[in-house]
Amino acid sequence: MSRLTHVTHGAYVPPAPARELTAVSADGARLHVEVHGPENAPPILLAHGWTCSTAFWAAQIRDLAADHRVIAYDQRGHGRSPASAACSTDALADDLEAVLAATLAPGEKAVLVGHSMGGMTLMAASARPRFREHAAAVLLCSTGSSRLVAEARVLPLRAGRLRTRITKSVLGARAPLGPVTPVGKRILKYATMGPGSSPGMVEACARIVHACPRKVRHAWSVVLDLLDLDHAVRELRVPTAVVAGTADRLTPVVHARALVAALPHCVGSTELPGVGHMTPVEAPELVTSRIRELVSAYTDNRGNRDSAANAAITDITDTADIADISDTAGTVEAAQVVEIKEGA
Repeated sequence: MSRLTHVTHGAYVPPAPARELTAVSADGARLHVEVHGPENAPPILLAHGWTCSTAFWAAQIRDLAADHRVIAYDQRGHGRSPASAACSTDALADDLEAVLAATLAPGEKAVLVGHSMGGMTLMAASARPRFREHAAAVLLCSTGSSRLVAEARVLPLRAGRLRTRITKSVLGARAPLGPVTPVGKRILKYATMGPGSSPGMVEACARIVHACPRKVRHAWSVVLDLLDLDHAVRELRVPTAVVAGTADRLTPVVHARALVAALPHCVGSTELPGVGHMTPVEAPELVTSRIRELVSAYTDNRGNRDSAANAAITDITDTADIADISDTAGTVEAAQVVEIKEGA
């Protein structure tokens, strides 16, 4: 029945940042920002999703901060960033630009990673000058650009107006989630995670999601209901990879496949069998490896950067290489990987 905002032991405990700062967005909104790892290391920026916080990226930060500068921030109203009356995709893009300006030197390139609403943030900012100044490559995890409520499969109903209407009501509910309980964890697991998710994974996600204020949760649900960023996907011209879980009920793989088809420069698509919406938590090693591959291929620290222009992230031909993504109670047996070469 604890109201702790994150777990306090295990793999999903948020690491302590090397430093913290506040970025100020265009409308004055203040954003909590954390920087992990060596200051002179290749930078990576992590943008979390709806109802989450920087704690969501604990596994990635712990691994990547050993040899990267990892920047994570709380979206407005989430985590330690105060709520704001402005909730829109433009506000998300403004906030991202503010964080980039506060943490990167002029012209410095970084790999940008977004999960769910964080991915939508990157799409919303895709045509912004500061995004184009700083984005070396992008990883989109479990996200979509439009028709989120219509395609969601949270309810076991046939697709159509009835399912869409009820789904909208459920996702936009104003009721408080309350403390984390066994029943609450079962509901969250069903709606957002794959059946093989371990108790530790579910506990970590439940504490993060339940900590989101109900007014913030509702305000951003309205934005997601009306989301239409299809045009912005076509502006996302940097090398972009996509990761999705086949058991995702919130953003089913139809969204990932639509992104792959629309992206001007898609360099890889990975579908994880049995994994739900919380891919960075459910398949942490896979997501982290995709980030490392993008850094290696598309940032200045790579020994032979020119060769990246004609290569995909990694030419994976043996799914056994990514078969051992396991936790105490679940294993991702294999991942379907489609590599899209430049010019294809």
